Amino acid sequence: METKKPASTAAETSVATGATVKKAAKAPPRQVALPNYPSVRQLAELLSVSSIEVIKQLMRRGIMANINQVIDFENAVLVARDFGFEAVALPVKSTRAGARQVAQEDKAALQPRPPVVTIMGHVDHGKTKLLDAIRKTNVVATEAGGITQHIGAYQVEVDGRRITFLDTPGHEAFTAMRARGARVTDIAVLVVAADDGVMPQTVEAIDHARAAGVPIVVALNKIDKANANPERVKQQLGEQGLVIEEWGGDVICVPVSAKMGQGISELLENILVVAEVAELKANPDQLAEGVVIEAKLDKTRGPLATVLVQDGMLKEGDRVLAGNSWGRVKAMFNDKGKRIKRAEPATPVEILGLNTVPQAGDRFQVAADDRVLKELVQQHQAEKETTKSMSLSELASKISAGEVKELNVVLKTDVQGSIEPIKASLERLKTEKAKVGVIHASSGSITESDVLLALASRGIIVGFNTSVEPGARRQAEAEGVDIRLYNIIYELVEDVEKALRGLVEPSYLEAVEGHAEVRAVFGAGKGRKVAGVYVTDGRLHRSALVKVLRQGQVLHQAQVDSLRRFKEDVREVGAGFEAGLGVEGFAGFEVGDLIEVYRRERKTE
Repeated sequence: METKKPASTAAETSVATGATVKKAAKAPPRQVALPNYPSVRQLAELLSVSSIEVIKQLMRRGIMANINQVIDFENAVLVARDFGFEAVALPVKSTRAGARQVAQEDKAALQPRPPVVTIMGHVDHGKTKLLDAIRKTNVVATEAGGITQHIGAYQVEVDGRRITFLDTPGHEAFTAMRARGARVTDIAVLVVAADDGVMPQTVEAIDHARAAGVPIVVALNKIDKANANPERVKQQLGEQGLVIEEWGGDVICVPVSAKMGQGISELLENILVVAEVAELKANPDQLAEGVVIEAKLDKTRGPLATVLVQDGMLKEGDRVLAGNSWGRVKAMFNDKGKRIKRAEPATPVEILGLNTVPQAGDRFQVAADDRVLKELVQQHQAEKETTKSMSLSELASKISAGEVKELNVVLKTDVQGSIEPIKASLERLKTEKAKVGVIHASSGSITESDVLLALASRGIIVGFNTSVEPGARRQAEAEGVDIRLYNIIYELVEDVEKALRGLVEPSYLEAVEGHAEVRAVFGAGKGRKVAGVYVTDGRLHRSALVKVLRQGQVLHQAQVDSLRRFKEDVREVGAGFEAGLGVEGFAGFEVGDLIEVYRRERKTE
C-alpha cells in the first residue's frame, strides 16, 4: 500500500542521487500591529516578551526608558524587529483588560503640565526666605491657617496657571535625586545676594544645574540693602557663563527682595515664560509614575512618602512600587494637608499605604495588577545597575565601542591657581569618538557632593595634589565612583587622553631611589616648615617625588620643592650627607620621620 509522502521541507535532500543539500527557508517574520506611541509595557505584551527584555533593547540604542514610558513608533518598530516581528501601524486604542493605561495614538494625548522648580544657591543668600515669600503671596486670608503642612513640595497659582516648587535643602539633594536616576526639576532658580555676589556654593549650584541640563533663572535677591551692587553680580555671573538678557545673553535675571516681598510676581511670571518655551507636557490618562521627594515613618500612620507625580494620574487604591517599597495607596494628601482622591502630573502629594519607608529619589510607578508589580520589581533592580558610575578603564571601553560620547570629569585641586591650566588641558583633549567635559572644578578636598555629582553624571573624579574626605571615600566605594589622584599634571592628562582613545590607561611602577631621616624641624615663615634630614642611602634631588613616612604609614606624597646645604640651593644630595628639605603642601614634619625618594616608571607589558 502506497503511503502518502509528506510535503517536502526546505531542509529535505536526496542523498541517494547526490542532490545538493538545501538550506532551510527562512520563515517570514510574524506581524504585529503597534499603536503610534506604545508604552514599554504595551510593547512587551504585544511581542509576548518580558518588559525587561524590551528595556534592554532600548538601552542598547541609548534610550533609557521605564515600563510605563511612551516611545515613538520608529523605535518600537526596531525593537519589534529584534524579536523577529514585522510591525505595522495600528490607528486604534489597544489596552489590556483591567489596565487604565491607554495607548497614545498621537501627541494630542499629551497635555500641558505645571513646571517643577528647585531653588538653589549659596548659603545665607535667601533661598528659604524666597520660598516663604512665594508661598505667602499665594495665600489668601481664609487659607492662611491651612498652610501648615510641610511635605517637601508645594504648588502656587499665577493667573490660573500652577507652579510646583520643591522645598529641598539645596543642590546636594537635587543631585542626589539625579544620582538615583530621577530627573525631577524643569527649571532651577539660582538665588544670588546682590550685596554678596557669586560665592563658591553659587558656582557649585550652577555646575549642578548645568550637569542636569535644566534652564536657569537668576533671582537677584536682597536688592533692598544699601550695599547692594546688582551690576557687579551680573558681571560675576557672566564670568561663570551665565550671560543675562540685558547683556545680550539668554539667562533671565529678576531683581527681588524676599524680605520686602519685591519682585516676587515678576519672578513667577518669568518662570512661566521659561516653562512655556519648554512646552512641558504629560499624559494624564496613563498609569502614574514619578519620584519620591522625601519619606518618613510616622508613629501612628506608618510609612509616609511625599511623591511628585511626573506622568499619568495617581489615584487612591493604586498599586505602587517606590524603590524597594510597595503597597496600595490608602490615602493621599496635598500640600495643604487636604485629603484628595487623585493627583495630576507635576502634583506633589503625601501617600499612605506603603509597607516600608522608601528613599528620597526613588522612582515610584503604578502597576495595573500583581503580575505587573513583579515586573516592576525586576525592572527596579535592572535600573539600579544602570545608575552606577564607571571606572576610567570601563569608560575607555565604552568610548571605544562608541557607546559614550563625552567623558565627564569632576576636577578638584589643591589651590585655585591649578584649576585653569589643568581644566584647559583636559578640555583640549578630543577624538573623533569623544571629548572631555569638565562639569565642575574647584579647589579643596574631594567631598560627598563631588561624588554625588560624578555618580549622577556617570563621570569620574580627578584630584590634583588634594585629598579625599573619609565620608566621600566611603560613598565612592559604595557607589562605584572612580576617584583618581595625581601629583603630576602630565600623568593626569595622559590617563584621560588614553581613556578618550579607548585604550587601557597606562600603569606605573614605583622605583625607590633612596631614603633620608628627619633629624630636626625648622620654621620657614608663613606657617611653612622644612626638615633637616640625613640621607641614609641612595640620593635626594630637587623635584624628586617623595613619601613622608611615620611608623610605616604614608602621611604625604608630593614633590621636593626646596633642597639646601649650608643655605645654598643644590640639585642633589648623596648618601652620608645632611640637607634642608621642603616638600610641597606639607608642614607636619616630626623628628624621626622617614623620607622615601622614588620615581614612577611606565610599566611595560
